[in-house]
Amino acid sequence: MTSEVDVLALTRELVKIESTTYNEAAVMEFVAGWLRARDWAVELMEVPQPTESGIAAKRWNVYAGPQTGVPDLVLSTHLDTVPPYVALREDEEFLYGRGVCDAKGIAAAQIAAAERLRAQGFAVGLLFVAGEERDSAGAKVANEQSKGSRWLINGEPTDNRLAVASKGALRAVVRATGRMAHSAYPELGDSAVHKLVKALGRMMEIPLPVTEDVGESTLNIGQIAGGRAPNVIADEASAQVLVRLVGDSAETRAALEQAAAGSAEVEFPLEIPFVRLRTLEGFPTMVAKFTTDIPQLTKWGEPLLLGPGSIHVAHTPHEKIAKRELVEAVGLYESLAKRLLEK
Repeated sequence: MTSEVDVLALTRELVKIESTTYNEAAVMEFVAGWLRARDWAVELMEVPQPTESGIAAKRWNVYAGPQTGVPDLVLSTHLDTVPPYVALREDEEFLYGRGVCDAKGIAAAQIAAAERLRAQGFAVGLLFVAGEERDSAGAKVANEQSKGSRWLINGEPTDNRLAVASKGALRAVVRATGRMAHSAYPELGDSAVHKLVKALGRMMEIPLPVTEDVGESTLNIGQIAGGRAPNVIADEASAQVLVRLVGDSAETRAALEQAAAGSAEVEFPLEIPFVRLRTLEGFPTMVAKFTTDIPQLTKWGEPLLLGPGSIHVAHTPHEKIAKRELVEAVGLYESLAKRLLEK
């Protein structure tokens, strides 16, 4: 008989291991060893380590499943975190530290639920991926090694509510070029910064799409760079723009290009599509305004999104999760999986 997993103790163990993106090896190897010791069939999937990371260690995904056959349902999340590492601490009510809600506490809750489900005879699996916080590199690798599951329960902080949808993301790089000159004689130059500012101003006025029951698209100008010095007319300037999508991107792409026309050029290096998700009666719902690995895990079954913790504290120095919510998540994952597997 499988013994009950202490979800709080396992979360503590995971959070103690620093695993910012590209540095996931140690936490993945810990999880792989932990699951092997519990008699799961464990596989490591190598994830490419980019040279620009400056890290020599290999990167892995971890898959754990039945000793024979394929899982009907897989619980999955990521084990990389954003920097900087924030050490674990706790009080009576909360755990604090990098990854407690995004997403190591979620991983612990999924493992605890999977152990319960396995003990009841359900064919379930676990998938923990690298690189979600940067480019979903681990999910892309995993998608080429799917196990044939019918259902995928992905974990991100949703306050223990099922997501009805997950917003997509469209990243735009806006570049303007000009001609340098002495700033005392602007007529001799052509300011790239001025061009960029005009283009960005027009972008901020774009009426973005709205989808009923999901909400509106949003636009953020996250980075601006350019120019040589205050007394030099700028010959180059660029900006990074991110739009959170609530539908198809075609209309938004065209609007951004039109706003930049005559002032700057626009490239679109990244797009993660908007995704509608299944919900089940009896489970509270929410809209995930963030993106997830789900669009990169299309071969792992029909997806659902659920996890303990609040996205509002993820990626902050004050990341935390309520101990009560973590314990509750184990039961929610178990009951959700059983509802799906009975279909």
